[in-house]
Amino acid sequence: MRYQLDLTLRQAEGALSRVLGAAERRGFRPLAVDGEAQSDGDRWHLRLTVEGERDEVNLQHQLEKLYDCLAVEVSPCR
Repeated sequence: MRYQLDLTLRQAEGALSRVLGAAERRGFRPLAVDGEAQSDGDRWHLRLTVEGERDEVNLQHQLEKLYDCLAVEVSPCR
């Protein structure tokens, strides 16, 4: 199943690597990454498309635990 993750991240060194690593360790394969800096200059809005057979709620909870991750929404791709 494919999912789209909408994340808000702190602009910190390694934040993207930590998000991608957490997704892969939970059994989700990244398919697409798109992002942009927010107007305040302190945050990124990241859209990540992943594919996997595991429960997306587990992935959402793990990403929420990351220090640099301020918000996470997971929705199935249509």
